[in-house]
Amino acid sequence: FPGLAAENAGPAAALSFAIGAVVALLVALPASELATAMPRSGGGYFFISRGLGTAPGAVVGLGLWLGLVFASAFYLVGLGSYAGQVFLEAGIALPVDPAIPLGVAFGVGLTVLSLFGTENTASLQNAIVISLLVILTLFLSYGSLDALGVFGAERVPERFFPPGGLLSVLQTAALVFTSYLGFAQVATVAGDITDPSRNLPLAMVGSVLLVGVFYVVTIFVATSAFGSARLGEFGETAMVEVARSFVGFPGALAIVVAGLLATFSSANASILSASRAVYAVSRDGIIPEAASRLNLRYGTPHVALGLAGGPIVVLAATGQVELLAEVASFLHLVMYGLICVGLIQLRRESPSWYDPSFRCPAGLAVAGVGALASFALIAFMRPASIGVGVAVMIAAYGWYRYYATDVELKGDF
Repeated sequence: FPGLAAENAGPAAALSFAIGAVVALLVALPASELATAMPRSGGGYFFISRGLGTAPGAVVGLGLWLGLVFASAFYLVGLGSYAGQVFLEAGIALPVDPAIPLGVAFGVGLTVLSLFGTENTASLQNAIVISLLVILTLFLSYGSLDALGVFGAERVPERFFPPGGLLSVLQTAALVFTSYLGFAQVATVAGDITDPSRNLPLAMVGSVLLVGVFYVVTIFVATSAFGSARLGEFGETAMVEVARSFVGFPGALAIVVAGLLATFSSANASILSASRAVYAVSRDGIIPEAASRLNLRYGTPHVALGLAGGPIVVLAATGQVELLAEVASFLHLVMYGLICVGLIQLRRESPSWYDPSFRCPAGLAVAGVGALASFALIAFMRPASIGVGVAVMIAAYGWYRYYATDVELKGDF
């Protein structure tokens, strides 16, 4: 994202990431309350279907499935870009840009591997996260000192805001919001968290703050090193060139490894989450029961994985990075806005079963602002992205009217 973001908003792309973090924080607190009241798998889809009813739940559930499909395809293209960079660093010239072919190959491979079970996924993801934190902390510490002039060449600061002003900043915030899609997944394991009234909001808010700080500092370091125009020319692997400018080949290699780890982890987690979204809506009767069938040998939802992995590979083959990212953000922002609406509705109705162990401070105000901010950010997306997102929602509602009008989910948990 740093290359795309800097190209669109200049150094003010740091502000775009900060705006995205604020919107995510406004959703994280209401989501934490709902998760402690309804500690079940399913996350946002479960909260909305049980809090607002089947129709909005169906739109969000099917939208979440496809939103994760778009997000996974976006991550796969990034994974392909970093994998292609390995060939460049090794001095191997390829006749074509390998980003899309490699992204598609990784998509097929990850989907097939998921069919054989996910027993080692948690330990693998933990190892990847720790490795990333170490690499990024070292890189950003060095880069920040360089950008602040402690050492390195003197640099002439460029104008902070781009020619488009605040509009470009908000448009970039809508584009890069894909970076914050993972925080709500913490809520899906609320039932397994010790002392959820304390640890759940800490985990959700902490994850948003950590990611937000890393992105803001990354943009600051990157634009200080090269300037936004040149950074934009480097595209998906812009940070590789920033690291190379600091410490040469070792720095470039470290960021290539970090990029591979980050995009691999994100793609793998999103493919699994997309299959879980399919499984959840099938289990509730919103789509045919066949989609929730489990493989008898491996215990994995093979049909759901196919319904997730197939479209992901097709979309990755298009290589439309910005469109993929924005549609993913659109569909998640709709869900996040409705999570906030769901909290307001449940606070007002106060049903007997609603007894959260954590209550969002100033709940109605925070949820109201969170809903408005989520929906407002959509307005700054490109028309094509909004069009695709709206089409997905209309199709999801049409499917609900055709297939699932007799399903009642509100309050059912």
